[in-house]
Amino acid sequence: MGTELQTITLATPGKDIESYLSCVHAIPILTPEQEKELALKLFENNDLEAARQLVLSHLRFVVHISRSYSGYGLPLADIIQEGNIGLMKAVDRFDPNKGVKIVSFAVHWIKAEIHEYILKNWRMVKIATTKAQRKLFFNLRSKKKTLDWFTKEEAEQIAKDLNVQVKDVLHMENRLTSHDSSFDGPVGSDDESDIMSPSQYLEDKSFSPEILVAEQEVSDHNSEELYMALAQLDERSKDIIARRYLADEKETLHDLADEYQISAERIRQIENGALKKLKAAMSNAA
Repeated sequence: MGTELQTITLATPGKDIESYLSCVHAIPILTPEQEKELALKLFENNDLEAARQLVLSHLRFVVHISRSYSGYGLPLADIIQEGNIGLMKAVDRFDPNKGVKIVSFAVHWIKAEIHEYILKNWRMVKIATTKAQRKLFFNLRSKKKTLDWFTKEEAEQIAKDLNVQVKDVLHMENRLTSHDSSFDGPVGSDDESDIMSPSQYLEDKSFSPEILVAEQEVSDHNSEELYMALAQLDERSKDIIARRYLADEKETLHDLADEYQISAERIRQIENGALKKLKAAMSNAA
């Protein structure tokens, strides 16, 4: 049985979409017997020519699916390209022994590639990352009957149909109806909305020289007061405070108790007394 398709010159969708569509619809549809024969050649012998013919004969199906995604404002040519990638993946994974047609098997792969493309390119900010959000994103448009906001009853019904929470429906509706805005307004623009772009009022002061200098002065002042207050302590109290709070490897009460040959409780009392003196000295200095 002959399964050879006529050799055709098929441009990519991006160059001339109308010419591409004409070529695609000129490709003959395979009979079930031809499709199975080609699929077996590919599956059993890795016949690349059979794979090519299977892909070509189903390009019109990709176009049909791609047209249903025209409402997202993305170029049809790009959507078709992504759908074609899904078709090729499906043909590569198709098992003719399962008893299903390539069309039934490929629809999942085609839509998966198109969905991924739309989610990445519909907005500058990725709008759906979880499985539930993806389901909402692609179902909300078909559920929406008017251009108005959902009523409470409509949102509850959609949440029930899609097995998600009502708040998720309302949140996705809000994101779908919002618009991306530029962080920086156009240079030299006199438009008030451009002047009040986010870059004008979201100020990052964490690296302001004025603030950094002020913080450093406060830190230096506090350090100076601390060391002046420490100088007023006796040597044992000063040593205990330094080793308990200022050293990189702080020592325990028991370590100091063993060294000074006194109880850990006595070390704690000395420490508390020294801390009170430090607090009083620094308060007086302030």
